[in-house]
Amino acid sequence: MPLITSAGVGSGLDLESIIKASVDAENRPKMQQFAIKDEALKVELSAVGEVKSAISKLNDTVEKLADISNFNKRVANITQPTSGDIISVTPTSDISVGNFDIAVTQLAQGSRAVTADNAFASSDTVVSASGGTLSFSAGTNSFDLTVTAGMTLNELRDAINADDNNFGLTANIVNTGDPTVGSKLVLTSSITGDGNDLVITSDTSEMDALETHDATTNPAGGMTIADDDKAQNAKITVDGLEVTSSTNTFKDAVQDMTITAKAKSVQDATTSVYETAKLSVEYDRESVNTLIDELITNYNAVIGQIGFQTRIGRPLNGDSSMRSLDDQLISALSKPLTDAGPFGSIFDIGLGVDKEGYLEKSSLVRSLNDAMDSNFDDIGTAFAGPNGVAKELESLLGNYVDSGGLLKQREDSLNGQIKDLEDDVINHEYRMQSLEDRLRKQYAGLDVLIAQMQQTQNYLGAQLANLPGFTSKK
Repeated sequence: MPLITSAGVGSGLDLESIIKASVDAENRPKMQQFAIKDEALKVELSAVGEVKSAISKLNDTVEKLADISNFNKRVANITQPTSGDIISVTPTSDISVGNFDIAVTQLAQGSRAVTADNAFASSDTVVSASGGTLSFSAGTNSFDLTVTAGMTLNELRDAINADDNNFGLTANIVNTGDPTVGSKLVLTSSITGDGNDLVITSDTSEMDALETHDATTNPAGGMTIADDDKAQNAKITVDGLEVTSSTNTFKDAVQDMTITAKAKSVQDATTSVYETAKLSVEYDRESVNTLIDELITNYNAVIGQIGFQTRIGRPLNGDSSMRSLDDQLISALSKPLTDAGPFGSIFDIGLGVDKEGYLEKSSLVRSLNDAMDSNFDDIGTAFAGPNGVAKELESLLGNYVDSGGLLKQREDSLNGQIKDLEDDVINHEYRMQSLEDRLRKQYAGLDVLIAQMQQTQNYLGAQLANLPGFTSKK
């Protein structure tokens, strides 16, 4: 008899339903248990992840609070004169607060040398028939340039500007259009400061026109530097006191601050008084306020997550580690301070905790603004000092969110249980498949036996129906 591939085909019995019902009776309760456990593990993992995420954000803020430099910032407010911006400033954390009047009486400049009238008829005039070497210097800077035979004024300009050793010398050509003046080579040096005028020499008299003139040392030099084009220092006055610099940058003219001169102050024609910029250096109160607001927001997010995830019906309800964290956070905030001036705890600087455990700005003792007005530097010590609150919180939170922290260990444990459960489901499915295969083999034999019996019955029935006396009466 051919193999029966669908249970019940041979016998006509609904064996597929019987097999399915038998497998389902074994499979469904177990799969429901798996699903319930999987959901519980994932809900708990999500809850732990939410709490850990909130703690990590708080820890990021605490790390900033533990850095004393975040409390030592200064802000410089400049009121520029009506004519425009004349200075910019960069204060450091060491500068003392104060107010200053600053004027720019002279800007630093480099020197500017120009060739004599009609030294070169045009930009195509050859500067040297035989070639030689030009030497350029300004202050402590120098470079040499090889002038090739037949080099034109145009080519010399390009060679100066393209030289890799050029210290900041710019060459230009002005074509005057006047045949008695011709084309002039203009060299501008970026080296500023008194005594740093451009000096040009050569190794051949053929290039005297390109050397700088000096009545004593080089009277044959053809390039001159006008008095107004000489290199000079920058000069500013700070509260009437003159300060000089070889550049437009003044470092420590006011101790621990860099001042940059941007434009010369306008001088009153009648009084000869220079206009000033008003500079006010203050504590950077805004950045500290922002940082403390960030602490309040992220601290309260942690308290909120702990409260939500430990409610009745939530996965962390009754969790001892969450209750412990809640208690430890309050304990860390309440840490007694040392060397923080009048502040015995951070609750003395304008912070408080409400009845729900949330951190808030409070004026019960003094407001934060009052604390900044009277003891700004001590606020930094309260948080970032050796015994500051931030150090305490940093240690506490690290125990929970660091790579080996409690919550990381818990996440690893839950993920391990989920993975084990997935393996259990695979093993169970394998067992269910084996059960179904075994039932199919058993019912296949029954199906064949019944089919054979039905064939035998049909055969016997047909034979008996043909015997005399077995014909039914009509």
